[in-house]
Amino acid sequence: MKGPVQWMAANHVASNILMMVFIVGGLIVGRSIQQEVFPEMELDTITVSVAYPGASPIDVENGIIQPIERAVSGIDNIKRVTASASEGSGTVVLEIIEGSNTDVVLSDVKSEVDRILTFPEEAEEPVVAKVTNRRQVIELVVYGDVSERALFEETERIQDDLLAKPNVTQVDIAAVRPQEISIEINEENLQRYNLTLNKVASIVRMASLDLPGGSVKTRGGE
Repeated sequence: MKGPVQWMAANHVASNILMMVFIVGGLIVGRSIQQEVFPEMELDTITVSVAYPGASPIDVENGIIQPIERAVSGIDNIKRVTASASEGSGTVVLEIIEGSNTDVVLSDVKSEVDRILTFPEEAEEPVVAKVTNRRQVIELVVYGDVSERALFEETERIQDDLLAKPNVTQVDIAAVRPQEISIEINEENLQRYNLTLNKVASIVRMASLDLPGGSVKTRGGE
């Protein structure tokens, strides 16, 4: 009984046609295959992070970690819940059951965390996010003999230009200090107006509010 190799050797025309079909088909299919140097993968993991400036790990455990663990305990499709409390912040990691819809679980987690009303007043807003396996491809360093503010504004401009390119999906700015406004008041003015630093901080806090300013409706939506 002849094998496929012997049959191919005896029928060169058929074997050449078959080879051409494979080559042409490979070229057509190959052009539609998505190519990534470092593919981004979802790890079926959700993290809930809360910053609590100045708090000890015990305070973070009692004020941040425990309320979050109680809030997410009744959510479906969660395999395991682990947490870590450090000085000034706490993180809860939720492992999702394989095959579950991570986006649905993420929405449920956000809803439950938003309902927590017992967070300390000094704690910042919780950050709920999916964990993805993303690696850095290119690093661009921006430098110059200018002020820090000017350098940051130039970096933001470069970020916007890169994000406008069709083949660029994400650009992150790193190694910069967060923008802040510094208020300096000398001791004489404090005494003159009978103020303390705590009173000044309270006045600034009351004036720095995020309030809705209404909505604008267009043909494209609201």
